[in-house]
Amino acid sequence: MPTELKVPEVGESVTEVEIGRWLVKEGETVTIDQPVVELETDKVNQELPAPVSGALVKILLSEGDTARVGDVIAHIEEGATGKPADNGAAPAGTASAAPEAKTESKPDAADEPRIMPAAQRLLEEHGLSASDVKATGPGGRLLKEDVLAHLEAKKSAPPATTAPAGAEKIATKSSTGSAPTSGTADRAEEVVRMTPLRRTIAKSLVQAQQTAALLTTFNEVDMTAVMALRSEYQDGFVKKHGIKLGFMSFFVKASIEALKEFPAVNAEIRGDEIVYKNYYDIGIAIGGGKGLVVPVLRNAERFGFAGVEKAIGEFAVKAKDNKLTMSDMTGGSFTITNGGVYGSLLSTPIVNPPQSGVLGMHGIVRRPIAVGTPGKDERIEIRPMMYLALTYDHRIVDGREAVTFLRRVKEIIEDPNRLLIEA
Repeated sequence: MPTELKVPEVGESVTEVEIGRWLVKEGETVTIDQPVVELETDKVNQELPAPVSGALVKILLSEGDTARVGDVIAHIEEGATGKPADNGAAPAGTASAAPEAKTESKPDAADEPRIMPAAQRLLEEHGLSASDVKATGPGGRLLKEDVLAHLEAKKSAPPATTAPAGAEKIATKSSTGSAPTSGTADRAEEVVRMTPLRRTIAKSLVQAQQTAALLTTFNEVDMTAVMALRSEYQDGFVKKHGIKLGFMSFFVKASIEALKEFPAVNAEIRGDEIVYKNYYDIGIAIGGGKGLVVPVLRNAERFGFAGVEKAIGEFAVKAKDNKLTMSDMTGGSFTITNGGVYGSLLSTPIVNPPQSGVLGMHGIVRRPIAVGTPGKDERIEIRPMMYLALTYDHRIVDGREAVTFLRRVKEIIEDPNRLLIEA
């Protein structure tokens, strides 16, 4: 009797998943613990391993289908011998079970780069194979951006023959399975189903706007002292800890000091009650392969600069590889986001419910500012300046608290020695 491949428990409150890319096709051999399919949830993505060794004889759900926890999505014939991986085979869910081969063979993943689901959809829509496109993702992964770059290069290349008179008609296939839509080559449309993570992000942001009284206050910070400190100790820091000293660790430490003084920014509303937290779980917003994710640095007050930088580095790698777990993403009492890495000069970040505050960092720009004491040594100097933004829930945080909180962060960043003497 075939072994059932079921959707496992993927985290608290998660009851359904979306089927991502099948990593093994029908009729192919699998070994125990070999990843068989990618499961996408509204929080994290994960690979589902084979519970036994054998042959994948039947795929019940295709990419994009929804399944609930406990649903059977495929059958594996334990001990059976299937065919080796065939990159030219039909997509999973369309081929019938293959006859047994003479010897069991494990699929050779080295023959073709690992293809991310969005990239696979584009390849199928445009009749391309993975070997046609150069993969640039982590670990040799083929990303959607790689396929788009390939298509753009083809479009900009000179045509081999003269185009016929009139606009050429093309058809694009909807990734949701709907009928192709036609249009001229310069007005084509691509219909792509929102991933569970993107749908959750959209829902959460709308919820924050509709249920919280959000307000943003701004300030600017002179980064001279922090940049000088990094420059002075960077080599020794890297030599000792094996990681660079970044700006985020300074802002994490400064935010914690400010949160200690203004606990309402670290609190949340539950019904008619305010819950004040005596711990500091700092969410760090990171751009991942599936969108913006916010892994949580738990008990961040216990970390030194090296610990913060290492944790953020590990989160970034896991986010790019879609390896963040539910425990990485759950909770958080305050969030920090750095739009400056994308070139943002100023923005109004949105609170991550049920939190009451989010700190937005931005790009560092050298510009003239007045320094010194007015009437004495006041002068104009070119300084590296950063705009800061604090968005807060006005139901629980008063304007005075929010403004003073941000000024406290500014004071610490402009004089980081305060962190050493707790001043």
